[in-house]
Amino acid sequence: MTADQTDSDIVTLLKTDRERGFRLIVERYSRRLYWHVRRLVILHEDADDALQNTFMNAWKNLDRFRFESSLYTWLYSIATNEALAILNRKARNGMASLDDLNSFFSSSIEGSTWFDGDEAGRKLQNAILKLPEKQRVVFNLRYYEDMSYEEMSKVLNTSVGALKASYHHAVKKIEEYLQTF
Repeated sequence: MTADQTDSDIVTLLKTDRERGFRLIVERYSRRLYWHVRRLVILHEDADDALQNTFMNAWKNLDRFRFESSLYTWLYSIATNEALAILNRKARNGMASLDDLNSFFSSSIEGSTWFDGDEAGRKLQNAILKLPEKQRVVFNLRYYEDMSYEEMSKVLNTSVGALKASYHHAVKKIEEYLQTF
């Protein structure tokens, strides 16, 4: 199989050669999933942990994957849950609140070689970090991943209407934050 294989081709391969099919999943989705979780957890080490946990859980639960949803939404769902679990653990184990955690992440962005974008990019990242967790996830999936509301609904297991409202509120809060500069 080549890099041009579709998810459908990979699903077919998984049924006959599980290990080879899973290697293709890792090759195809590692980079995208890494950046998805990185935008949520900010720190490279946490993103690596979330990505590793994502693929371990996917491998462990491959037999339960019904092949009815797409690999894309299934993996993003696992990755999102892993990233949120890391954030919740950090909040419980040493940070007084999610606000403190967001302040820590915000200062981490400033000194990070991974987020060496221009000033506008840093301001956007800081604005995103000010969002409540659900709005931040929805904003990142829509803005950075260009995920449809229907796909997000499968990933986050929530209604399209709720997602549209969360995205709308997130955009408004980001706009308000950016207008303060």
